[in-house]
Amino acid sequence: MAYVYILRSRNNNHLYVGSTNDLGRRLAEHERGHSRATRALIPFECVFYEKFQTLLEARRVEAHLKRLKSRAVLERIIKDGIIKFMRE
Repeated sequence: MAYVYILRSRNNNHLYVGSTNDLGRRLAEHERGHSRATRALIPFECVFYEKFQTLLEARRVEAHLKRLKSRAVLERIIKDGIIKFMRE
């Protein structure tokens, strides 16, 4: 199993997209400041995650979301609770 997740900073409402094969471990790493990309986001909350069959699939979805650079798309995913565009 693999996951794509979205974090929201409680400080500045910034959103971060990531992927992992161990969601609990990765979120703990973010909380401890082990990721340079999210160190400034602490504290944050995980506002969305979705399971994928393989890490490769999750990484592709993560990359696609990051390429879009669209907060509106991320907010829609959070609201709907699913990444729809990858299934259409």
